[in-house]
Amino acid sequence: MYSIETSRLILRPWKESDTRPFIEMNLDKKVMEFFPSILTEEESISMISRIKIFFAEHHFGLWAAELKQTKEFIGFTGLSVPRFQTDFTPCVEVGWRLAYKHWGHGYAPEAAIACFDYGFNILKLKEIMSFTSILNTRSISVMKKTGMNFIKNFEHPCIEEGNRLKTHALFVKESEKQ
Repeated sequence: MYSIETSRLILRPWKESDTRPFIEMNLDKKVMEFFPSILTEEESISMISRIKIFFAEHHFGLWAAELKQTKEFIGFTGLSVPRFQTDFTPCVEVGWRLAYKHWGHGYAPEAAIACFDYGFNILKLKEIMSFTSILNTRSISVMKKTGMNFIKNFEHPCIEEGNRLKTHALFVKESEKQ
């Protein structure tokens, strides 16, 4: 499986040693603030399994992110295909989730830009989407920092009516090699 390096990060295949910090990250209410709920240990383990299967089938996915200098697992960043249906799917999405102690260092935009490079130059994608709750100003800021453009707000079909997270912002980045 392909790895991606940036100046400070390695986006790489998942290791067994990533499991415990991934579980802890998904139990952190700060990290999961803009998701419907925290993930149980079983849900986190299941997610890693789905990520590995997706990589095997598609040759891209959500890479485990580690700091080059320390080799510490800090979360994930990568490309995926949303499993829900709406007017802009199917599509490829860039996404990230980092442990709270690694916020504010510019790792998410750095990793996302590397994923754009992979998506546009290796996978030959024409566009990559990203979306989050309109309340998640930190992720929206990352999208803007990476040069993504706001398209619209939409009602996420997997979030129940009345939930404060229902309305999402959709962003897109288009390949410069159209």
